[in-house]
Amino acid sequence: MENNQVATSRRAIPERRSFSWRTVMFGYLLSRRLASRRADQGEHLFEDWHHPWLFFLALGIMVLSCADAFFTLQLISRGMIEANPVMAAAMSHGTAVFVTVKAAVTGIAILTLVFFSRVNFLNQLRTGLLLTLFFCLYCCLICYEFVSLVGMV
Repeated sequence: MENNQVATSRRAIPERRSFSWRTVMFGYLLSRRLASRRADQGEHLFEDWHHPWLFFLALGIMVLSCADAFFTLQLISRGMIEANPVMAAAMSHGTAVFVTVKAAVTGIAILTLVFFSRVNFLNQLRTGLLLTLFFCLYCCLICYEFVSLVGMV
């Protein structure tokens, strides 16, 4: 009977596990399961721990996307046109819609690519490499827009 009382008193206590940023950092830095539990399990395609390089790429692409939106708006105010028909349609509804659509599309694409980062795309290359490719392309686009802005001044 005494064991039932102890178990009941433990259940009466609110959730003893609390979530904080310390929990996130501890779980990230000291993750215990970075590989399969069993040797015969094979490779994990989907996992809850990703390499820090993917975080750098995802964050970098989002920052570059914001810079692209800013430079695009500056260039359009100086007479250029939007070449992307989807973004041109969003821009026709206003600046706020353009920025929101751009951030949402980029964010969803990044989350999808990070989630599928270990999956082979067309059985040729890992999807995580596409993030590196998109980061490099965004860098080239930002350089082009910056040079165009400097040339117009």
